[in-house]
Amino acid sequence: MSVQDTIRSQVDKNDVMLYMKGTPTFPQCGFSSVVSQILNYLQVDYESVNVLEDMEIREGIKQFSNWPTIPQLYVKGEFVGGCDIIKEMFEEGELKTYLIEKGVLAEA
Repeated sequence: MSVQDTIRSQVDKNDVMLYMKGTPTFPQCGFSSVVSQILNYLQVDYESVNVLEDMEIREGIKQFSNWPTIPQLYVKGEFVGGCDIIKEMFEEGELKTYLIEKGVLAEA
């Protein structure tokens, strides 16, 4: 299985998938920390992949999304964005609405 197939499988199997440096409990970069904190704050169930543990995934995810930086957030198979986009969406209230519309977050 190619690295692109592996990533496609991970993205397809998990409603919310975060590619990050480190883990949600021990992020290894500030940008990854911000995105995981936002998801935790919104109480979103998500899976994550620590790209520092697999250089093929680390480079492959950049090609997969055509996005040069990590973290990268996927919802229902769709690339949403990196830290700046997620943070802006969160601050504008758009992220919560988006996650509710996608069916991965219950309306409060």
